[in-house]
Amino acid sequence: MIPDKAIRLKTYLAMAWRSLFLQTSWNFERLQNLGFLFLMLPGLRRIYGQDLPADLCLRHSTYFNTHPYFASMVAGTCLRIEEKQANGIETVIDTDSFKKMVMAPFAAMGDALFWGGIRPIAAMIGLFFATQGSLWAPVVFLLLFNLPHFLFRFSGFWLGYFYELRAIEIIQRTHLPDLAIRLKEMTVVLLGVLCAYLAFKGCNHQEISSLWGFVLLPVVYLYAWIARKGVSSLFLVLLTTLSLLLLSVLFY
Repeated sequence: MIPDKAIRLKTYLAMAWRSLFLQTSWNFERLQNLGFLFLMLPGLRRIYGQDLPADLCLRHSTYFNTHPYFASMVAGTCLRIEEKQANGIETVIDTDSFKKMVMAPFAAMGDALFWGGIRPIAAMIGLFFATQGSLWAPVVFLLLFNLPHFLFRFSGFWLGYFYELRAIEIIQRTHLPDLAIRLKEMTVVLLGVLCAYLAFKGCNHQEISSLWGFVLLPVVYLYAWIARKGVSSLFLVLLTTLSLLLLSVLFY
């Protein structure tokens, strides 16, 4: 349901632009609070005028820390709550309580989706272009990562403003944590494919039969089995180093 007095495009663009600077001012006590207040200022000035009350600024400069790409959705919902309260409409929750409720879950989902899912898979695809000697590799990486990033950042504000608390239900229905897990699994598969491809090219370059890759496949499965048994990372590093030394002696 679109509110009767929807936010103007100019205000939205100003807040969308400011969302890019959320993390330019950190402090150890309240983390992203100054960046969040800076993000909210155009919307708050549209509601209350240019001279904002001191208590209003203090209310929006309390502790705040979430994933930067989810912050615009939080800002959209907080702005709509402020707009309702300024018009004398009762709200089920205040802005400070809402921020405390969603900060940690949004931070966890954003980290898993963007840092643990989209960024690695974009990097893997970019690396494939790099192995082909293509100068488009960094461009491919930036596009694959930033297209969903900007889409989520800028559409999140509208989602939070128009749907308010129901935006949380919409996020839940998208199963973002499950999507993050699928992307991580896809990244592992692509990493394996890329390693196999590079090994194949390396064997051809060194005039070594590619069949050696199939001979060493059981060794790879053995390493995977050892890793699943909870062996320490140090032992795996030492075992891998020893194996590489043996291979270098064998093919020297």
